[in-house]
Amino acid sequence: MLTGFSAAARARVLPFVLFMLLLGLRGALSAGNALGLDGRWIYGLSLVSVGGLLIWFRHEYGELVRQNFPDPREALLAAAVGLAVFGLWIYLDAPWMTIGEGTASFVPIDDAGRIEWPLVALRWCGAALLVPVMEELFWRSFLMRWIENPRFEAVSPQAVGLRAVLVSTFIFVLAHTLWLAAALAGLAYAWLYVRTGKLWTAVIAHAVTNGVLGAWVVMTGRWAFW
Repeated sequence: MLTGFSAAARARVLPFVLFMLLLGLRGALSAGNALGLDGRWIYGLSLVSVGGLLIWFRHEYGELVRQNFPDPREALLAAAVGLAVFGLWIYLDAPWMTIGEGTASFVPIDDAGRIEWPLVALRWCGAALLVPVMEELFWRSFLMRWIENPRFEAVSPQAVGLRAVLVSTFIFVLAHTLWLAAALAGLAYAWLYVRTGKLWTAVIAHAVTNGVLGAWVVMTGRWAFW
């Protein structure tokens, strides 16, 4: 699998592919299954297996080494962008801004209507800690630069052109139901990466968006956003 790809490419693609496969499995189980399995706990499998792959490939992620940490000003900018994307995400949900319906809903409520906090913690940790790293390695570090030049490892973020940003963002949108919110989010994270040259800024912004969104979802009970 992916034998034509470099080690750096495989390290960025395989965790994402595994996550999407498990997402599909979770959706199938959520739709009902003869085995009586609770598809929500598949998220725990995603956390362990995808997280394990990220750890396994950690030496391929040169962009995430300590020397590439953002300075305080860049980190604050990333956090501000993440908060702005969160604000847009919860309001850009009109019917015309939506593509289809989510197939892997995650509602951490038991039959008595009580919140199942272990499931909440599992989902929040995945969304705020795992997904930002895994997705930014795939969408921005790999795909956006690969579209610019298949020898993506040699492409500086600041050298990525508008075409690569737009095409990668378009594909990013296809993986989300809220297409307009996803488009703005993808452009915002790409802008941070290109502007600073540091993948951590996109990761931080993505983590802030997902982390605050998760807290808001639990507080408001708007589970459709999860």
